[in-house]
Amino acid sequence: MRTLLVLGGGYGGLALIQELIGNHLPSDVEIVLIDRMPYQGIKTEYYALAAGTVTDYHLRIQFPVHPRLTVRYGEIASIDLEGRVVSMEGGEPISYDILAIALGCTDNYHNIPGADQYTCSIQTFSGTRETYRRLNDVKPYGKVSIVGGGLSGVELAAELRESRPDLNISILDRGERVLSAFPAKLSQYVEEWFNVHHVETVSRVCVSHVEDGAVFNGDQAIASDVTVWTGGIQPVKVVQDLDVAKDRGGRVILDEYYRVPQYPEVFVIGDCASLPFAPSAQAAGGQGEQVGQVLQALWRNETPKLHEIRLKGTLGSLGKNAGFGLMGRRSVMGRVPRLLKSGVLWMSKRHFG
Repeated sequence: MRTLLVLGGGYGGLALIQELIGNHLPSDVEIVLIDRMPYQGIKTEYYALAAGTVTDYHLRIQFPVHPRLTVRYGEIASIDLEGRVVSMEGGEPISYDILAIALGCTDNYHNIPGADQYTCSIQTFSGTRETYRRLNDVKPYGKVSIVGGGLSGVELAAELRESRPDLNISILDRGERVLSAFPAKLSQYVEEWFNVHHVETVSRVCVSHVEDGAVFNGDQAIASDVTVWTGGIQPVKVVQDLDVAKDRGGRVILDEYYRVPQYPEVFVIGDCASLPFAPSAQAAGGQGEQVGQVLQALWRNETPKLHEIRLKGTLGSLGKNAGFGLMGRRSVMGRVPRLLKSGVLWMSKRHFG
């Protein structure tokens, strides 16, 4: 029996498993999934959990059930590519014939002193629960600073505004405008929404260090009861520790079939993979499906044939009644993109669940 070991039950890992168990998994192949949690967390909605507008129960997707799928829970300590063994914290090592690394990302603090110690995160379920607790405990008229004006920071700020209208909320961003990766027209719409709803956006902030109760823009202290970090991501530490070729972002460089060139039995999926587009749940899911197709072709002794992953666009929310998005080159704003995002979430839960 050959063992396919899948590390991580997020969008990429789960898409791979669904692709295989739904398309005649060979009788001599078993799948072992390792995850720290007994369910997938819908990470694209963690901002709502942090703001307190949804419970974590509504952001869970149960892992699939299949006779040749085994799910094991725990933290991964290290990956030995030469020995084909994955070590677990406080557990027995697990060997594999084929490995799929789909472990996602963690915060990138850019070596800013105090950032990891004095800010909150929305990168993991447990971290987001703690962020909710701290935000919920802020007294009325308290100050919340969100470092990073990208998609996560914008969605969190808007959701928190609707959840806690009593708070003073600021987005601190190093760029000229929030959502700098999006068209200026879309950024202007979001800025106007923030102005109407009394969310402050502060541009050209270069965070020098973070202390308890303050974020420093150079020598200028910006008071903050709670600071949430959405200022960048990077692959998780066990992937950072791998001695393989990586791009400038620390993501693993792969061949045309998403394999590590020196270790063709090892696939990397999602935020840890060096791909020609920005990390996203949509990209991880599409890549996971394609890795499943590659494996099926190889098991049939055929040459894999892959199509280009085509992303359908990006949708973001501004609370429960407004949103924004980029569909191809077209910017969409208002009620419609918010409804579309709710529909995508419903379809995702239905598909994976």
